[in-house]
Amino acid sequence: MLIYVVKPGDSLWKISNYYNISTAQIISANGLQYPNRLLVGQSLIIPVEDTSGQRPSIYVNGYIYDFTENSPGIVREVGDYLTYLSPFAYRIREDGSLEAIDDSALINTAYAENVVPMMAVTNFTATELGNNLAHAVLSNADIRENLVDNIINIMRNKGYLGVNIDFENVLPADRENYNTFLELVVERLHRENFFVSTALAPKTGPGQQGLLYEAHDYEAHGRIVDFVILMTYEWGYRLGPPQAISPLNRIKQVLDYAVTVIPREKILFGFQLYARDWIVPHVPGMEAETFSMQEAVARAVRHQVAIQFDPVSQTPFYNYTDTQGRRHQVWFEDARSAQAKFDTVKDYGLRGISYWALGFPFPQNWTLLEGNFNIIKLL
Repeated sequence: MLIYVVKPGDSLWKISNYYNISTAQIISANGLQYPNRLLVGQSLIIPVEDTSGQRPSIYVNGYIYDFTENSPGIVREVGDYLTYLSPFAYRIREDGSLEAIDDSALINTAYAENVVPMMAVTNFTATELGNNLAHAVLSNADIRENLVDNIINIMRNKGYLGVNIDFENVLPADRENYNTFLELVVERLHRENFFVSTALAPKTGPGQQGLLYEAHDYEAHGRIVDFVILMTYEWGYRLGPPQAISPLNRIKQVLDYAVTVIPREKILFGFQLYARDWIVPHVPGMEAETFSMQEAVARAVRHQVAIQFDPVSQTPFYNYTDTQGRRHQVWFEDARSAQAKFDTVKDYGLRGISYWALGFPFPQNWTLLEGNFNIIKLL
């Protein structure tokens, strides 16, 4: 496959004629909603024959937090590209019990698509950090055992084959408690032939300060669990100033450290599937709007603005003015940035990719994923 960046004067017919393929092929490969309204700077996948050689095989996870009647359809649409599906999430309670989620339809759909259901367990919500909750559980041996009992019972009853532990904002003082808990989880779940994975904050070194980072012991996780998911996104935070959500230059700093203490074959690269729109200049406390990559392109089309590309972060963005006269800046992903991330996965020899989160349409991603890799299926 090739990636073409639209220039002034281009049309879909002109591009398709140059590459001797049909316009329908380009529309399909890119999921184009406005094929007759191309934007300068817009990237297009040109589905020509790939002669680059053998595609590496990788594992692919997809988190999903949509539990509506639409969620099975979301999974069916991308099921061919997934190894694991992780409905997010069971939240722990202080006594080691778990808050229930309505995940049966998602699990059934996963099996129908030959996708391994992976239970997700967490300590936080969109409004609660969960640091004190994690402390109550991790610092008490009896509660740790009770939590593992409850995880195993749910996995048996629901049909999960593995678990992903995503404890965030863990107090620095609980770092060793967290490691001890993981050793317990692995020892108990391996006896049941279940696998264990964790989600890790994007650290660039062992001494990185901050509540999000200090209790995440990369070396210990790499040694204890079966694989890890690096949460290499959210630099462009919804409550922060506008910037690339997953800047590749920052991600590579994380990977450069990670591969020194975690086996490469245990690392999944975190890839975000959403775009963000900030009002500028940014005012502290103002929240960016989050939506799909398709909506990001559609919004640029509606405002007829050119798409720019930041060469440092390897990320597209654009600016526009709304009907109220407010300035906006949008950061998203396109074929160029996705390909750059896939090349990074290959260059570092990683286990695979984990998407946060399914339900945000991004057709170019799936086209390129299939063109770059063989997706490992375990069912």
